[in-house]
Parts: sequence; C-alpha cells; structure tokens
Amino acid sequence: MTLHVVFRLAGNEYAIPVDSVLQMETFSGATFVPGAPSYVAGLVTVRGLIVPVIDLRARLGLPPAALTLDTRVIVSECAGRVVALVVDSAREVLKLDLEKHQPAPGIVSEQASGFVHAVHALGQRLLLLVDLPKILGETSHEHALRGRLGDVSETPQLPG
Repeated sequence: MTLHVVFRLAGNEYAIPVDSVLQMETFSGATFVPGAPSYVAGLVTVRGLIVPVIDLRARLGLPPAALTLDTRVIVSECAGRVVALVVDSAREVLKLDLEKHQPAPGIVSEQASGFVHAVHALGQRLLLLVDLPKILGETSHEHALRGRLGDVSETPQLPG
C-alpha cells in the first residue's frame, strides 16, 4: 500500500505517488517564458526556488480551462528535477494497493502517449496513474525509479 495524491483534469481522476509530491498550492498564474514548449505555463517561485510550471491539460492534449479557486499546482520532484504541475483540483490523498494497479490497455497507453502507465479501480472510480517521468520528458516510469534508487544525492531540497 502506498499513498497517492489524487487530482482532477477535465473530469477524470489521476494519481501520482505522494513520495513524488513536495507540496500543493493554489495557482493564480506563472511568469511566461518565451520559446518554452507549449505545455510549459511559465515559472513560479516556491520557497525561494524558481520552478517550471507544466500545464497538465496542455501536456496531455486536453482542452484549456480557465483558472478557478480549485486550480492547484502540485510541486513534484522526479529524477532530480522539481516542477509544478497545474491541475483542475487536488484535495485527496488515498492509500492504494500496488498489486491492484493494472497496466493501461495498449490503445489507452498509445493514445495517451504513454503518460498513463496504469489504472487503479477503486469501487466505481477509475484512477489513471500518471507516468511522471514521461510527463517530464524522461524515458519511462521504471527507468526513473531505478535512477532515483541508484543516486539519491541529486535530490534537491526546498528551503525552509
């Protein structure tokens, strides 16, 4: 059993392991960076650290949405990189049994560009487990996990 942060995008529920999450905050906007990929919303400062913001709607090919009071950034660390992920809402942390994760069906994995690596059925709910390394442009979920276990000295720490 591991803890996962559950968030919503376009009416669907997604999850990432809580050990990848540094904090969650409300989101009101980011500083635009010319020439950045279209899914990079810009930069924000988090506890004195400049952090790139990834618009998960844009990254996953979903239509844009206006910011609301529920819009959150999930500040995450993966393979030594700290990023903020913009999501529609994030208010839930659940304990999920890893043995109940099912691989994403081939057509889902292909159409989602590999961004969803597993599905977790929780009663009537289906949680899509996001491959965070893939979202960040790394090669795969498993590759990043091996890298993180092999060298923990590169993990940045947020100040205070």
